[in-house]
Amino acid sequence: MTDPDRSVGTLTRAVRHLGRLLCWSLGAGMATAAVDITVAPSAPWWHILWPLPWYATCASVLGWALLRAREKSLSGRDGDDDPGNYEDVYAEWDQAA
Repeated sequence: MTDPDRSVGTLTRAVRHLGRLLCWSLGAGMATAAVDITVAPSAPWWHILWPLPWYATCASVLGWALLRAREKSLSGRDGDDDPGNYEDVYAEWDQAA
């Protein structure tokens, strides 16, 4: 997770938003599937509505994976992914343990 004091780029923000969309659409898909199984609504529009969150989940997984791969490839070039940069974090973990 990024440091809250550090400014983040638009790519990082897009990855976060797509990750949130992924989580919420997955939760909505599970909720609509549970309603479909337990309540079995007979409304004519229900058969169109309940798979929509699953479609959104599939689309957001693809988008999130592509953007995350792009983000990681760019951060590798900048040297941000160098394990030497995380020495302070590991020291804090050792100290807390």
